[in-house]
Amino acid sequence: MLDDLIATRTQLRDGATTAPAELERCIEAALAPSNNHSFVRTLFDSARTTVVQPDVQQLPLAGLAVSVKDLFDVQGQPTPAGSTVLAKAPCAQQDSPAVARLRAAGATLIGRTNMVEFAFSGVGVNPHYGTPAAWDARSGALPGPVRVPGGSSSGAAVSVATGAAFIGLGSDTGGSIRIPAALNGIVGFKSTARLVPTAGAIPLSTTLDTACALTRTVRDAIVAHEILAARRVTRSLAPLSQYRLAVPSTLFLDGADATVAHAFERSVEALRRAGAHIDTIALPAVLDQPAYGFSAPESYAWHRELLQRAGEQYDPRVRARIEKGATMMAWEYIDLLQARQQWIARMAADTEGYDALLSPTVPIVAPPLADVAPADGADPAQDAARDTEFFRVNSLLLRNTSVVNLLDGCALSLPCHAPGELPVGLMVWHGALRDDTVLNVALQIEQTLQKQ
Repeated sequence: MLDDLIATRTQLRDGATTAPAELERCIEAALAPSNNHSFVRTLFDSARTTVVQPDVQQLPLAGLAVSVKDLFDVQGQPTPAGSTVLAKAPCAQQDSPAVARLRAAGATLIGRTNMVEFAFSGVGVNPHYGTPAAWDARSGALPGPVRVPGGSSSGAAVSVATGAAFIGLGSDTGGSIRIPAALNGIVGFKSTARLVPTAGAIPLSTTLDTACALTRTVRDAIVAHEILAARRVTRSLAPLSQYRLAVPSTLFLDGADATVAHAFERSVEALRRAGAHIDTIALPAVLDQPAYGFSAPESYAWHRELLQRAGEQYDPRVRARIEKGATMMAWEYIDLLQARQQWIARMAADTEGYDALLSPTVPIVAPPLADVAPADGADPAQDAARDTEFFRVNSLLLRNTSVVNLLDGCALSLPCHAPGELPVGLMVWHGALRDDTVLNVALQIEQTLQKQ
């Protein structure tokens, strides 16, 4: 098992390792076959030049390696966002606030990570730069086919899961942090969106976008959030028995495959045995929204001129989804904004009194990459079948996580599978600005499950 950031900081403080030595371990992991297609640009040389043995007491990241999703501006580099159409765009004049905060905390940037083009899917496939595979299947830890990594923060997740980075900076608009966290057996925390600035990141949905991170453990997620949000988490040592938790009986377990259903039920029972008070509750139906939701029209507003100039360079699956936004009427958009606020109020009323809710992060394990691979033109019928499967899988992967984004809430995915099983994520979640409680509950859950 990989040491997490906090354990490594302790080793740095005690002189058991050095920041340059840890960087070399991360570079070695980044160059390994398990990280094929994880990075679109590596920064090994500059990392070696800038890494120093830091003051561990003052710098929370202490010179340790962090990866950056290709969505975020890094000074002196273009920001292609997983595309080829922006590959030669002008270089960023300054770091995005999220990157600047990581650097100020002592981070060493090891590379820019691969992603779904313009962050527009939860599957993780990229036809331009290849697709990193879900690490647990690819590493030989489990038998079977190469599997999708989840998206859109695909490379960020694999970089953390393989040991190439301690933190993977990413984004979450409908699940893009939590889905790859679940499929790669790591931790992903989506904060309340307003807590972290998204400036300097190419937008998917200005309503739903959240800048956040993937980590190896929940305690590392707390460190990462404190840095990105420039705030301190109010910590609690309360045991699980002092929290009121709820499992929604609607939607989240619908159609769950056997591996996910078993892992989730086993985890809930383990928490109950540890003293957790867990109710089963019904929630209002998910917000009824047009097929294009918020993401398509808000993306189209950003992409429309670029699509006119170079639409043929887009991933066809991404382009098709963005262009749906062109058909949304202004009155539909205004109605959707109002309906969302009304739905949030209903959800708040029905979840009041609970500290957090528990659900599977996604209802299925990572499907084989071959089933959803991009079209190659060799067999039109097969290409069409893969497209159909891609959109089916994408809808399933995004279903549970996107509820939290619509809620303007916060959520953390942590592993709940047993050895020998494909990765499964347990999602701990609630509404807006419940971040500290969600993190404290998740920490107690992680510790409880690790004892099983």
